[in-house]
Amino acid sequence: MRIFISVLSIAVLTFFLVFFGTNDSNNEYLRIHIRANSNQTVDQNIKYQIKDAVVDAMIPFLAECETKEKSYQIIENNLQYIENVANNVLILNNYNYTCNAKMSYENFPTRTYGNLTLESGFYDALILELGEAVGDNWWCVVYPPLCFVNGSTNVSIFKSRIIEIIKSFGIVF
Repeated sequence: MRIFISVLSIAVLTFFLVFFGTNDSNNEYLRIHIRANSNQTVDQNIKYQIKDAVVDAMIPFLAECETKEKSYQIIENNLQYIENVANNVLILNNYNYTCNAKMSYENFPTRTYGNLTLESGFYDALILELGEAVGDNWWCVVYPPLCFVNGSTNVSIFKSRIIEIIKSFGIVF
């Protein structure tokens, strides 16, 4: 009976490894996802305004981070601040819902960002849930800091340092 249970356990483990895989490279990335309240245009628009505000607010904290672990720690220590930044955007635009910010380890589908494709699998991520959080999301990579390279007014201050970190991962622009 013990042999049967052992063989069954090994078979189940093998099944999960083959079909769900283990991708250690996922551990190199820290993602950010902002989940909109809904797919209505107003909720999608505010999602992008919050994205801009949160990315701008995080740049000073994350510009010098050379490891995913340091980035994770800084974000975790500033979750309330990040949530407040998002909530201020919602308040200024007269929205009647709030943001919930959390760090999570979640399963994500395959996504491509420029030359980088993140395979489906589990990733550490900063999750911003806006209201009911059932709408389409915006995503990016916090570490290496790919979403801080373009589209932010404060990027020029930190761009050269961020590009050095990205190039250390072998990503070429």
